[in-house]
Amino acid sequence: MEKYEVGRMIGQGNFAKVYHARNLKTGQNVAIKVCNKEMIMRVGMKEQMKREISVMHLVRHPNIVEFYDVMASKTKIYFAMEYVKGGELFNKVSRGKLREDMARKYFQQLIEAVNHCHKRGVYHRDLKLENLLLDENGDLKVSDFGLSALLESKKKDGLLHTTCGTPAYVAPEVIRQKGYDGAMADIWSCGIILYVLLAGYLPFNDKNLMEMYKKIAKAEFKFPQWFRSDAKRLIYRILDPDPRTRITINNIMQNSWFQKGPMSVKDHEDYAMKPYCFNAFDIISLTSGFDLSGLFEKDMSERQHARFATKKPPSIVVSKLEEIAQLDGRFKVKKQNGIVRLEGNETGINEQLSIDTEIFEVSSSVYIVEVNKIVGDMLEYRNFWNQLLKPSLNEIVWVWQEYE
Repeated sequence: MEKYEVGRMIGQGNFAKVYHARNLKTGQNVAIKVCNKEMIMRVGMKEQMKREISVMHLVRHPNIVEFYDVMASKTKIYFAMEYVKGGELFNKVSRGKLREDMARKYFQQLIEAVNHCHKRGVYHRDLKLENLLLDENGDLKVSDFGLSALLESKKKDGLLHTTCGTPAYVAPEVIRQKGYDGAMADIWSCGIILYVLLAGYLPFNDKNLMEMYKKIAKAEFKFPQWFRSDAKRLIYRILDPDPRTRITINNIMQNSWFQKGPMSVKDHEDYAMKPYCFNAFDIISLTSGFDLSGLFEKDMSERQHARFATKKPPSIVVSKLEEIAQLDGRFKVKKQNGIVRLEGNETGINEQLSIDTEIFEVSSSVYIVEVNKIVGDMLEYRNFWNQLLKPSLNEIVWVWQEYE
């Protein structure tokens, strides 16, 4: 903790206290979360703590609270993270419903953050207004991944089984305790958040918890009269009690109501590539000996991603991906939010094959490139990877760190 000057306490939970602090070298304001080691061990939260550290490393996004560093003493564990001084979105909504354009902006940013998590096999499982913060620019930041789960947490049936979350935001399939898809459960919670932003109150709310659960199970709720028809239709599709027919994130992002306004997906498609900077924690974790995700991730084959270092600038990486798409002939190239997506034109066995590539800047001459299969048939992806994608990328690779 010698690198930080710790100031006032800004938050407190059951197992941790959060302080405002300043990086003595850079002057940057940060938040320091201080956890008691003995208490964590006593209540059996050791594995949860490992998972939270691993998750915070995996999810780097402009709309997610950034994780900077983890430190430890004999009695304490310290997390240094982004200081978000705008407070909880809950406080803003507690004063009344938001204008539709403002609600849409926050919902767009929420969906982009959640989509980023799901692409990396991370499910938040406690999305609610209290866990959405606002920065000084009024942009949304998702926080508190303490209850999150990873793809590898799924059982043999492909589902998660731990019942968790906040009652008013929890999906009906979670309540039923028969296993659930973490992505679809998160989508339900996003629908609750959108409803609250537009209405100013929760769609399911009852002093009797069992009565509220009955309403959630049947999706029994009403819209206030000021809701527009297109917003209603979207919320109906999100708050579908059957996760098998509930709208997916990809379809939410294609929805006409969602695409309105300055933050629309159409606008993002023309954004230039913007490499992100890795911090020291990211660089250390690139080596297998320090990869915290390895503390509990058992089957890396499900992650379907690869990572390599290159000394070629981002423009060369993008050009190589465009060349690969042209050689194969099945893909169109989309560039948005610093990600290059190869999106299949033809539907395979399950869905159109889509592959995302993201570029991170380590220094002025070294870049890290992550390649992730987003959707599509695994066999189709492996054939494409082995026959064209990997051999072509080898021309620009400095060193591979690959998970196949």
